[in-house]
Amino acid sequence: MPTIGQILERNAHRAPQREALVYAERRYSYAAVDAAVNRASRALAQSGVARGDRVALMSPNSDSFIIAYYAVLKLGAIVVPINVRLAVPELEFQLADSGARLILYDPELAPVALGAMALIGIPGLSLTPHPDAEDLETAAQRQSSEPLQVPVEEGDDAQILYTSGTTGRPKGVLLDHHRVIWTAVNIVVGTGLREGDRLLHVAPLYHSAELDLFLMGGTYLAATHVVLREFDPSAVVSALAAERITAFFGVPTMYQFMLRDPRLQQMDLSDWRVGMFGAAPMPPSVVADLARALPHLVLYNLAGLTEMGPGGVFLGGEELRSHPAAAGRSILNTEARVVDLDFRDVTVGEVGELVLRGETLMKGYWHNPKATAETIRDGWLLTGDMATVDEDGRISLVDRKKDMIITGGMNVYSVEVENAVVTHPAVADCAVIGVPHAEYGETVTAIVSLRPGAGLTLTQLREHCRTLIADYKIPRRLEVASIPRNASGKILKYQLRRTYGSAR
Repeated sequence: MPTIGQILERNAHRAPQREALVYAERRYSYAAVDAAVNRASRALAQSGVARGDRVALMSPNSDSFIIAYYAVLKLGAIVVPINVRLAVPELEFQLADSGARLILYDPELAPVALGAMALIGIPGLSLTPHPDAEDLETAAQRQSSEPLQVPVEEGDDAQILYTSGTTGRPKGVLLDHHRVIWTAVNIVVGTGLREGDRLLHVAPLYHSAELDLFLMGGTYLAATHVVLREFDPSAVVSALAAERITAFFGVPTMYQFMLRDPRLQQMDLSDWRVGMFGAAPMPPSVVADLARALPHLVLYNLAGLTEMGPGGVFLGGEELRSHPAAAGRSILNTEARVVDLDFRDVTVGEVGELVLRGETLMKGYWHNPKATAETIRDGWLLTGDMATVDEDGRISLVDRKKDMIITGGMNVYSVEVENAVVTHPAVADCAVIGVPHAEYGETVTAIVSLRPGAGLTLTQLREHCRTLIADYKIPRRLEVASIPRNASGKILKYQLRRTYGSAR
């Protein structure tokens, strides 16, 4: 099997003039993308990046992100994609934990990037020109477009993708070239993507789904990547039509906002063939709305984990329309089971834990053998998702074993938020839960008990948390009450959900 960089090179030789990348006003052929990647690789090598080094990449969706991503991999180095919404302490942890040798960042993110760099003492490069920093684009322009002959093997590490854990500290999921490419193969075959497709990238490329399923899946096919910097429903609908998009992935919230745009049914979207969604549950009513609005569109529900590449179970076509609440069956080259506490398959309708294994299963958590051993059992990934299986083998997710909140398609672990909230001087105790929200799936809700004589408003709490955690994790609802705990001191969150679990 080739490496990720070799797939790009092969496209440049096989279809050099095919449109590869569209961003803003810039359009690149496959030959042009590969040449830009080679120049960036040489510039990074001159900066001291070598095989096995970790390079953090912090940027919204852009052509610069994609070029830098491939440039790092062609050097045999490891990309560490960074969530652009992290606060300085969160970024500092991920840079230190990964042992990043360098951070590449978008100029708009310079204040956060420079703040974290100063704390741990590593260098950085702005991706594009910035008045106060050296930048990769300018350095690359001085380089040859000939590839560096760096030996890279499919078993070499390629990515460290940070995913939050119940301890409140993120864990780095380690994937090699082999696993990333198999992830691409699985989605291509599973959803019927094909050569000549035009993919619209709106979900963040630093997330494993957009990066490994769709950027890599599309590149595997020498497809065209049309990239929007951020989600705007009007811009997405316009791009779907203007760029003759054939395949699109979005979180359920995106689809809900797009359905509100009347042009979704008025514009010519006949080229749009495949519509994929994931990262959060899609309400069955929205699946029905999409089917009515776009009857020609083949919809796919993707339910996977970063630890599987990402991969897991999926459902599409008529079966999804008739069973919109189901997550589906295992994707290609993946096995899925629902097991009880003794690791035996559950009976039909019985609740158990979803476990997965296959070609794309992570190597492990970066430098965290204890967490790896707790998560992988005899080659099976313990997902923490509680599920059932019906008589036809379809899996449905019914609850989350891990205490995770999904808001707007973003994963938020309550312990992370609780660790930030409890540092406020007015807070004596706290618990964080997800409360149903019509548009975002769930909203982050903090229940706090206050110190004697103290007061606290939601605005004050949000301002306090803003310097500690990413903005999407910050509570949007505050309730002041005592925190119920059991005899062991554990918070009884089911009681809090019963009391505060209604949407507002």
